[in-house]
Amino acid sequence: MHVTEFIAGGLTDRYGRVATDLRVSLTDRCNLRCTYCMPEEGLAWLPKPELLTDDELVRLVGVAVRLLGVDEVRFTGGEPLLRKGLAGIVQRTTALTPRPQVSLTTNGIGLARLAGPLAEAGLDRVNVSLDTVRRDTFQQITRRDRMSDVMEGLAAAERAGLRPVKVNAVLLRGVNDGQAAELLAYCLDHGYELRFIEQMPLDAQHGWNRQQMVTAEEILARLGEVFTLEPTDAARRGSAPAETFTVDGGPAVVGVIASVTRPFCGDCDRVRLTADGQVRNCLFARTESDLRTPLRDGASDDELAERWRTAVRGKLPGHGINDPTFLQPDRPMSAIGG
Repeated sequence: MHVTEFIAGGLTDRYGRVATDLRVSLTDRCNLRCTYCMPEEGLAWLPKPELLTDDELVRLVGVAVRLLGVDEVRFTGGEPLLRKGLAGIVQRTTALTPRPQVSLTTNGIGLARLAGPLAEAGLDRVNVSLDTVRRDTFQQITRRDRMSDVMEGLAAAERAGLRPVKVNAVLLRGVNDGQAAELLAYCLDHGYELRFIEQMPLDAQHGWNRQQMVTAEEILARLGEVFTLEPTDAARRGSAPAETFTVDGGPAVVGVIASVTRPFCGDCDRVRLTADGQVRNCLFARTESDLRTPLRDGASDDELAERWRTAVRGKLPGHGINDPTFLQPDRPMSAIGG
């Protein structure tokens, strides 16, 4: 249980959930074009004047940490390594009091060069997206021939001490769903922690299809053909999205994030800030709350904090993916931030 549960004025919704984990999108741009996320071309970027400046971004993160009980900050994108001044943003965030845990979700391209500076700035760890260890499949999924860059980035993160280095993978039916075991073997060999994530309806093309989604049950069955998996202590999971399993007796573990088939909304502790200064109280929210405009109009930190509390107070009990009336959010994942 987070100590912030006892702090008056935190980010509490009507169902008693407390948001202590802030996901901050630094940009909607990306240097890959993964088929389950973005079209090959034609996606309009956010206009630069609408993006938060470094000072604005750090100020809002500071409001969340100092006034609202946030104790974990994860920078996302798009691809956050494309954000100029990233190391400075990380350094200013880790200098906040109380100091939050600070992590980064990235596709790994450019991480070979930036892992050291980010570690020096205080970054605690990274999650790197990698769906396959086959070059041809990587190119098919991402529409780019950059797998070696990702692997070099993973190795650099490990050398820089950004541990545990976690790998996020999405399995696509008929593309890489038969490669789960070899991806896990690769991660085990290199000391990385692998997390499989069910494909979610967040693609810009709105082409997600439930029947084509590879489910957590299928993922575990594929892995079970090669490895012996045993569930870890569920009580230790808390609000973490991944169900974890020891591999061949441990100590290595693999995780499965079953956002669609095994939703964990009742334990959610996350809130999101987009690159253009909008609060999203759920990844699948259909509405947002604007912090950028009042910030630029001269609102005080206390006023911004109260707007943030109001935004989280209206959070729905669940994401609604399994409801027949579910509609994808207008923004794709690349513009929301994971």
